[in-house]
Amino acid sequence: MISKKKLLRALSTKHWERHKSPGGGWVHSWDTFGTHDGPGIRFVLFLQGCPGRCLYCQNPDTWPLKGGKLFPADKIFEKVKFFLPYMQASGGGVTVSGGEPLLQVDFLIDFFKLCCRAKIHTCIDTAGLVKSFSKEKLFKLFKVTDLFLLDIKAITPSIHQKICGFSFNQTEEFLNQLEQAKKPYWLRYVLVPGINDSAVELKKLKALVKPLQSCQNIEFLPYHALGKHKWEALKIPYPLKNTRSATQKDISRAQGIVGLVKKN
Repeated sequence: MISKKKLLRALSTKHWERHKSPGGGWVHSWDTFGTHDGPGIRFVLFLQGCPGRCLYCQNPDTWPLKGGKLFPADKIFEKVKFFLPYMQASGGGVTVSGGEPLLQVDFLIDFFKLCCRAKIHTCIDTAGLVKSFSKEKLFKLFKVTDLFLLDIKAITPSIHQKICGFSFNQTEEFLNQLEQAKKPYWLRYVLVPGINDSAVELKKLKALVKPLQSCQNIEFLPYHALGKHKWEALKIPYPLKNTRSATQKDISRAQGIVGLVKKN
């Protein structure tokens, strides 16, 4: 588990300012035909850098910022344009994931400005780590982002901390900011058997969701160990080696407890 001291350092503006490059972003990879990261067919861009250490992380190689390659926003946009016909025909667009994409907010704003000019739907998949930039910058990001996918690990603070190493308070704060701005978002919850799937925990999630006005959907994602080989390649012990994968029955049970949200 990441220590509080290291987490605070990773989230500080000064720490990330030292590594950023004007107009550029540290990129891990991209998927040109994503179908699970927002509506329609999407160009999914994975950014480097994440202070969290999720037990089920599928891309632990995204954790260090400089593990990727630096790209200017316009160079990535040139790659996106090639796939415009597929995105337009399916009601898709561009999703930026990670890593934690909000740690490279300047790049996000520059990149999404280009997408908006081309009328491309924009989406960010995030855990809501926003301590490293101002509310003014957050407003600029909201202006160019059509949809957020907000990852919630658990509601109980100790479980959330166990799963990813950081407090639920920051994710909840970002959720409140989305609500205040009336910004559309989906909630995503990776269901991990024996950790965050108890009836008590799911009822807490239901209570959180009930008053929300801008939440358009809740996605329960089944935990699986498909990313285990990456941990092994990096010689990092995989913490969930004795945890079974979640089944469709598990997902249906969670949906039954929390209820489904689907708003336009």
